Amino acid sequence: MHTMKGKGIYMKYLKIETNKGYYLDVNGDSKEIDQINKDDLLNLLTKTIEDSTFEMDEYDESQLANKAHQIIYKNIHEKLKNILDNKTRFSDEAKQMYKSAFEKYGMEEE
Repeated sequence: MHTMKGKGIYMKYLKIETNKGYYLDVNGDSKEIDQINKDDLLNLLTKTIEDSTFEMDEYDESQLANKAHQIIYKNIHEKLKNILDNKTRFSDEAKQMYKSAFEKYGMEEE
């Protein structure tokens, strides 16, 4: 699913279509959620943190016919949503943690 946001085009990293859960793998291909592996999970985590256009469909049990898809999608969605909701706090805490090093070595914070 391509969606316009501003001038860019982006894809949903987690989506629900035709009663199945899908994710984007490391190659950007859409695959059924029950095919996800550790590299794909790491990629989703990285994209959640780094991609400002990261989007995913909300979990809705009634839209997923397959019980395995329900369980996997729900768990991944909850974890990624938690990261998205706390992304600013994580960034602020990291900056604060390294503030003394920035000051000591005269480095500029990003």
